[in-house]
Amino acid sequence: MAKQAPANSRPNIVFVLTDDQGYGDLACHGNPYIQTPNIDRLYTESVHLTNYHCGPTCSPTRAGLLTGHYANSTGVWHTIGGRSLLRESERTIADYLGEAGYVTGLFGKWHLGDAYPYRPQDHGFQEVVTHGGGGVGNTPDHWENNYIDDYYCRDGKWERFEGYCTDVWFSLAMDFISRHRAEPFFCYVTPNAPHSPHIVPEKYSNPYLELAKSDPAAARFFDYPASDQMIRFYGMITCIDYNLGLLRAKLAELGLAENTIFCFMTDNGSAGGLQVDANWFVVAGYSAGMRGKKNSPYEGGHRVPLFLHWPAGGFAESREVPTLTANVDMTPTLLDLCGVEVEASTFHGRSLVPLLREEKGGWPDRAIVTDSQRLLQPLKWRLSCVMRGTWRLINGCELYDLAADLEQRRDLAAERPDLVEQLRNDYEEWWHLVSGRFDEEIPIHIGGDEPIVELTSHDWRRIKGPSEPTVGIAEYADDVRAVWNQSQVRQGPELNGYWEVNVARSGTYRFELRRWPREANLPLSTGIPGEIKPYNNSIATGYGGGRAIPIKQATIRVAGVEASKPVGPMDTAASFELTLPAGQSHLETCLTTEDGATLGAYYVYVEWVIKHQ
Repeated sequence: MAKQAPANSRPNIVFVLTDDQGYGDLACHGNPYIQTPNIDRLYTESVHLTNYHCGPTCSPTRAGLLTGHYANSTGVWHTIGGRSLLRESERTIADYLGEAGYVTGLFGKWHLGDAYPYRPQDHGFQEVVTHGGGGVGNTPDHWENNYIDDYYCRDGKWERFEGYCTDVWFSLAMDFISRHRAEPFFCYVTPNAPHSPHIVPEKYSNPYLELAKSDPAAARFFDYPASDQMIRFYGMITCIDYNLGLLRAKLAELGLAENTIFCFMTDNGSAGGLQVDANWFVVAGYSAGMRGKKNSPYEGGHRVPLFLHWPAGGFAESREVPTLTANVDMTPTLLDLCGVEVEASTFHGRSLVPLLREEKGGWPDRAIVTDSQRLLQPLKWRLSCVMRGTWRLINGCELYDLAADLEQRRDLAAERPDLVEQLRNDYEEWWHLVSGRFDEEIPIHIGGDEPIVELTSHDWRRIKGPSEPTVGIAEYADDVRAVWNQSQVRQGPELNGYWEVNVARSGTYRFELRRWPREANLPLSTGIPGEIKPYNNSIATGYGGGRAIPIKQATIRVAGVEASKPVGPMDTAASFELTLPAGQSHLETCLTTEDGATLGAYYVYVEWVIKHQ
C-alpha cells in the first residue's frame, strides 16, 4: 500500500502525452516551420529533460512510463498481436495515486489492452474515455470511427461525442479537472494525434499548405506537392498546441495552476514530421540534427521531449537537465514529488527529484536500454540502443559518441572496443532483468466480472512456421500477422491466429463468431458497396466498401473442445454454446469459404451463460 503525504500539500498532476510527435516537431526545439506557441511557452516555464528516452513505438513507451518498468518485462513489446497488453500483475502510477487518495482519469489513447484485465480501468484509472486499440479506426475501436463525431468508450460503454478527437480529449480533461478541483487528481491526457491517419480540420493544416504553395524552401521541406502528409501532420500538432493552451488557461481560471505538476511528453520519434533514407538519415523535414525516426534504434527514434512545470515546487522557469534519463523514471519521480512513498526497488527507473532540484551529491553513471522488438517473441540485440552518458551502442555493434557526432555518422566501435564491451555487458544485465517472463502467456479473461467479452483480430497470436525465415537483429521486419484496423477488416484478408484466454469459471459459454462487429450488424458473407479504401487520410470521408466473402462453415476450438456448423447467406454470426473447464487455453476460429479458403473470425463475443453444477 502506498503511503501518502498530507492532503493539503499534495499537488495535482496533468500529464499530456502525444502520439508519434518527435523531438524536432516543436518550434522551441528549432523547427523552422511548425507553429506551437503554447507548448513553446510551457518550455520557457519548465524544467526540460534534453537527454530523455522512451521506446521507439507507442505501447512500449506507455507501459514503461506508467509502471516504471522496462516495457519488455511487462509483456509489452509490440503494438498488436497480443503483445500490447499490459500484464495483469503490473501496477501503474494510477494505482499508486488512487491508493493515496487521488482521483485518476484517462482521456484519449491507452493502447495497453481493450479487454479485462488489461483496460485502463483495470489498471487504476477511475474515469476513462478512450478509443479502441492503438488508434481511431483500429479493429477494437467502434465501427466506422474516423476522428470526427466518433463513439468512444466511457468506463466500458460506447458513447458518441461531438467534435474532432483531439478537441474531445482535452474537453473531457478540462471537465474532469473542473469536477475534481477540490481534491488531488491525476489527469492523463493522451491524444491519438498526430498518429496516422493524418486527419485534421483544415483551419489547422491550411496555414502550412499556403506556406508550401508560396515558399519554395517550405515546399521542399514539406515534400510538397508530392505529398501533403507532413502538412497534415503539422496541422494535427498545431491543434494539440491550441488545446494545450486551453487546458493551461482552465487550470489558471480554477486557481489550480500553481500547485499542479504539468508534464508534456511525446511517445516516440517522429513518424510524420520527416523522411529518412535507407540508413535512417533525414532527407526531408526536421529532427533537431538526429538520425532516425519512429521505430529506429538511432537517437531520433527514442529521444523525446519531457517538460515539467510546477510553480509551487520551484519549477516555473526554463532550465535544462542534460543528464541521461528515461520514461521508466517518471512514475517514481512523480510519486516522489507528490509525497507518495513506494519502495524504490519496485521500479527499474529512479526518481529524478535530485536532478530536478539540483541537489548536490553524485548521480549514478547508469546505463539505459531501449529497443524495438515487434516480433512474436523478443530477439536478443534486436533494434537496440544501449546508452551511457553520450555514448550509444546500436544493435550490439555500432558505437557513437553523441557529444561529437549527434547525427551518428562515425562508428567508433573499432577504436573503442573497451566501451563496446562495457555497453554489451550493460545490455546483458538488462536482458536478464526483462526476459524472465517472455514465455508466459498474457490471457484475456472470459467468464469473469465482465458479462460479455469482445475479442478482436488486433490481438491474434500465432505460432511461427518452421520454414519461415528468421528476422535479423537489424532488420526492420515484423513476423506478427494480425488484422488490426478496420480497412483490413473490409479487405477481408485470409489470415488467422488464436487468442490466449483464461476461462475464469467452468460452465457453458456462448461464442459469437463474426466477420463484422456487432454494431455493423452485417451478415458474415456480405460485402459493403463501394471502393475499398486503405487505412489512411481517405477514411475522413468514410471507409468505403468491403469485400464479400462466401463463407459456408464456421469452426471453433478452445480448451480441448471443437465444434463446427454451416453458415447461411444472411447469418450475422455463427453462435456456439460450449461447456468448458476453468483454466488457461487458446481460442481459435476458422471461417471456411465455398472455394475452400479459410480465415479467422475478426470479432468474437464471449458470454458465460450457465454455471457448472
